[in-house]
This record gives sequence, structure tokens and C-alpha cells, in this order.
Amino acid sequence: MGSQVLHIDCPDEKGLVYKITEVIYDHGLNIINNQEFVDSSTQHFVMRTEFEGSETPNGVLEDLEKALPEAANIRKAEIGKRSMVIMATKEPHCLGDLLLQYRYGEIPARVEAVISNHNGLKSLADAFDVPYHYVSHQNVDRTAHEKEILDIIGQLKPDYIVLAKYMRILTPEFVSRFKNRIINIHHSFLPAFVGANPYKQAFERGVKIIGATAHFVTDDLDQGPIIAQDVLPVNHTFTAEQMTKAGRDVEKLVLAKAVKLLLEERIFIHGNRTIVFE
Repeated sequence: MGSQVLHIDCPDEKGLVYKITEVIYDHGLNIINNQEFVDSSTQHFVMRTEFEGSETPNGVLEDLEKALPEAANIRKAEIGKRSMVIMATKEPHCLGDLLLQYRYGEIPARVEAVISNHNGLKSLADAFDVPYHYVSHQNVDRTAHEKEILDIIGQLKPDYIVLAKYMRILTPEFVSRFKNRIINIHHSFLPAFVGANPYKQAFERGVKIIGATAHFVTDDLDQGPIIAQDVLPVNHTFTAEQMTKAGRDVEKLVLAKAVKLLLEERIFIHGNRTIVFE
């Protein structure tokens, strides 16, 4: 059995770390890594504990519930057992990078399929032996298009959905089915340059950095809790095309980082913020 993770969050009080680790020790489990954080603005405690053992005794969660405040949220997960579906449109860089890392075991997941509203990336998915589903959005309304996608996802039952430059806005109905389970890569260090041709806008404004943001998808467009961000310096010598290339490089790095953090159970959502244990 691989290492397992406990996610615990609750109102802060004295002795929480001691109480949690005591329960784990009493059940004969070995703690590999332990990280905790207290949000001083809300007095809320968050803790990620990675542990291992030949098996997890059934009484661990029950004993933790007894030891911790009544409002405690306790969740156990096993690393390396997550499945995901990747959605893309035309751009290959983020999809290709994720598939490459998946092939060589750098992403602890099973990529169940690629879904796209265009057919141009099929050969890329085929190269990695990942099923490809082309669901055209032409001549159908948004509801019918999403229903076809949902039918595919319903059969695959992925843990997470990754939008790798999927250039369609998902409806609130779609998002609500997968709360905190869809992540997206945005082409800027949010918030900035919304809409079409972001790098052309950046070029015309003479920006000095370009960046990317990976975030959870919510009903508020590009406003979901942020998982990871990064930037690259640019200057007046960069053309719009050079900015585009640099931007794509940082996009794929940020998305891959966010996916790994997600699959390794390193993210807590607290309001509209994330607490990320790296």
C-alpha cells in the first residue's frame, strides 16, 4: 500500500497537533511528513499528515473525530489512485506536457481520456495511447454539447477534470457537478488581459512580466481559488509572437505543478483561497 494522507481542518485550539499525532501513533502508523497552518485572520487550523502502514486501522477516523472539535473536517486519501480527464481545444502545449509527464510517471494519476471540441489533437493523444473523444460544438447549443461531454465523463467517473487550454466557458450546471474538481490554466497572472489575444494585448501595453495562473473552476469566470502562479520577465525587444511562446512555456509549467499538487493531496480550499503545502 502506498503512503496515505489525512486532511484535517477545524477551528484552532491548543493541543491539536498533539491529539492528531497521538491517535496516529496509537494505531501503529508511521508519519512521513506533517505540515500545519493556522489562519490568524479566522483562527482556523489546517493540517496535512502523510503516513504509511501495512494497512489503515478502521478506528483511526473514529478516534480522530472523538479527539478533535465537533466542527472538524477529516478526510483520508491514498496518493497515486487518482484518475483524471483532460479537456483541450486546439493548442497542444499544455496537453502534450501533461501526457508526457503521465507517460513517464511524473504525474501520479491515470489519464482516462482527452475530450476536445476540435479534432486536431487526436494524433497527440493517440501517441500516448490515451482515448480521444471529439465532441463538436458546431450546430448544437451549449446544453446539448455539454450533455454529450457529461455522458462521456459519466462513464469514466474521473476524480478530476483538467482544462488544458479548453477554450469554452462551462455552464454553472456543469461546474456544480464537479465542485472543487475542475482546474483551469489561465493565460495571465490574474487578473489581467481578459478576452481574446491576451499576448497581443500584453505586447501593446508594453508589459514587463507575463505569467500564468492555475485555479479551481467556479461559476465566477476566472475567479476561483488560485492553486499556482508563475511569471517570466519580458522587455521591449519581445515581439507578440515571442511573448506567446514564452507565455505557453509558463502556462504548461504552472498547470503541471497544479496538477501534481492536486493529485498529491496538497491543497486545502478555505473560502476563496487555497492553502498549499509544497
